[in-house]
Amino acid sequence: MNIAKQLATELNINLWQAEAALKLLEEGNTVPFIARYRKEATGSLDDQTLREFNERLTKIKNLEERRKEIINAINKLEAMTDELNEKILNAKTISELEDLYMPYKKKKRTRATVAKEKGLEPLANIILSSTSGENLLLIAKEYISEELGVLCEEEAISGAQDIIAEIVSENADVRGALREFIFKTGTIKTSSKTEEKTPYEQYYDYAEAVKTIVSHRVLAINRGEKEKVLKVDIITDLDREIDIVKDIIIGKKVLSFEDEILEAITDSLKRLILPSLENEIRNSLTEKAEESAIRVFGLNLKPLLMQPPLKDNVIMGFDPAYRTGCKIAVVNQYGKVLATTVVYPTPPQNKQEEAKEKLLSLINKYNITAIAIGNGTASKESEIFVSELIKGTNVKYMVVSEAGASVYSASKLAAEEFPEYDVSLRSAVSIARRLLDPLAELVKIDPKAIGVGQYQHDMPPKQLEETLSGVVEGCVNGVGVDLNTASHSLLSYVAGLGPKLAKSIVEYREENGAFSSRKELLKVNKLGAKAFTQSAGFLRIENGAEPLDNTAVHPESYDVAKKIIKLCGNDIQNLSDKLKNLDIDKTSVELNIGKETLKDIVLELLKPGRDPRDELPKPMLRSDLLEMKDLKPDMVLKGTVRNVVDFGAFIDIGVHQDGLVHISRICDKFIKHPSEALAVGDIVDVKVLEVDVERKRISLTMKDI
Repeated sequence: MNIAKQLATELNINLWQAEAALKLLEEGNTVPFIARYRKEATGSLDDQTLREFNERLTKIKNLEERRKEIINAINKLEAMTDELNEKILNAKTISELEDLYMPYKKKKRTRATVAKEKGLEPLANIILSSTSGENLLLIAKEYISEELGVLCEEEAISGAQDIIAEIVSENADVRGALREFIFKTGTIKTSSKTEEKTPYEQYYDYAEAVKTIVSHRVLAINRGEKEKVLKVDIITDLDREIDIVKDIIIGKKVLSFEDEILEAITDSLKRLILPSLENEIRNSLTEKAEESAIRVFGLNLKPLLMQPPLKDNVIMGFDPAYRTGCKIAVVNQYGKVLATTVVYPTPPQNKQEEAKEKLLSLINKYNITAIAIGNGTASKESEIFVSELIKGTNVKYMVVSEAGASVYSASKLAAEEFPEYDVSLRSAVSIARRLLDPLAELVKIDPKAIGVGQYQHDMPPKQLEETLSGVVEGCVNGVGVDLNTASHSLLSYVAGLGPKLAKSIVEYREENGAFSSRKELLKVNKLGAKAFTQSAGFLRIENGAEPLDNTAVHPESYDVAKKIIKLCGNDIQNLSDKLKNLDIDKTSVELNIGKETLKDIVLELLKPGRDPRDELPKPMLRSDLLEMKDLKPDMVLKGTVRNVVDFGAFIDIGVHQDGLVHISRICDKFIKHPSEALAVGDIVDVKVLEVDVERKRISLTMKDI
């Protein structure tokens, strides 16, 4: 098969683009490298398209591998026919392949195999094909055998029907037709297995068409079933299914023993086919729902990681708690820890004056400008305390998600980074750094522990990890990494490196001091030319001997970049006007370089060392506090998008409890998914619709404001 052609069609790209991407990937190039430095070759395919391309390529290769395995297995049985071979070669899905292979698989002992052992297969063939009008009991009499365990005509006929039922269940056309029928007409039906109140009450008596059920409901139903709260069935029209199978097995033939065949078909449907297809269809729905959920994770994770850093600020990390006290860590603009302490402003101690005195002293001593408060236990009380603490000062605060902070704090990485601090103080440092530079801090945490999306613990771990790691990799390489300050966690996401080379870079840095140039990377143990080519453009060196080392210009393009600098006056820091007026078409021909690469070089020379996050809206810091009881319908507030899910978006409006904007209330035009209009980190205006203090629910709208 032509893989490039199939991928071009699926992803709606040109065949030449697909062929180029395929070639580059199979040569071992990474997605970030291809997206950034091979734009001419691929027609500027972005990293998201290239990741989808790579994922689909893997699935196609898996399908082809399975196709080969099945052909080999059937050939070994000497059962291959030209017709079967053609069907296998034309199968487009794993399901189609497995349907075709089913009759040839080794089976456990079944009712049909027992009947075959009793010599009843010829009788089954007679029932399936006879047009003679003979008496079936007379025919069956010939198959009675005490030795084989067939004691009467009825037992012989029943055994033959078991064989027919299995033949029907293994017929690829039957399975394909029924699968399509159930997808089009089946209904998912749920009922409760308990009378107690649970989060699944809306599904206690619920039904929805298989073809229309949305992803988040599939995942909710699955979880309710797993927790033994819900019973789940797929309801279908058995009479219509019998007709479908009859048309395929009997067709227009007039057979003598049609009633017996129909009995076998009904048995096959109830006992063999429908349970199998129900599982398969539910697995298919789950797989699609998981893919959708993982896609939403990725969509949410990217803007979370790409939130602008709070540069040049000294930040206090405030990790709330009750009995054990609130852990405090102060970090400077580079993330270095300046001070730590513990205060007890929350119950049961309530030592608010003592805490206030201690924290104001730290604020004055280190010129703290922002406080990051974790959103875990005792967060509300801590926020109230902090809002009072900073009155009359220029300090502002923000409640940040501490999802994954405890995972990081207890990790080997945190222990290596802060051996002198206990787990809780490491968490306070992490909370502060999440506000200072979200990307640099969050890369230290397993992406699925960051908690953006739904049902992350129900997702296939490998698939979730691959997708989220791809998002992290895209963000890290999109921003660039300071080679002389980055942790090995951050470096490990740089294209072409990975954990081992990242650690080798840090070890080299510790032994030899700061890198003076990108070329020096080639001195790192086991970092060869291939890894250098893939990674160098994403690594930055400030104040190095080569100014281009602090840009995203790849070393392979330094000669061209220097010619451009020469054309514009030889001063990399003062090229602005001349670069803006550069004739791209003419210069591209003169320097023999692609236009897209030339445009990227010019952009980098205009803003050397630029951080793409600087162009995004800054995080919203607060100085005052609202409480849920203060909210009234029609109040208009500013909020920050914290999570985007299939049915809407959760907005932080500063009352500790996020409000929900349902998808229907996001904008006036129709959208299929909230991510079409919103991303995590967006600052939005919302209006309060309804507040339920008891259930801690806030309903918001973005319309009619």
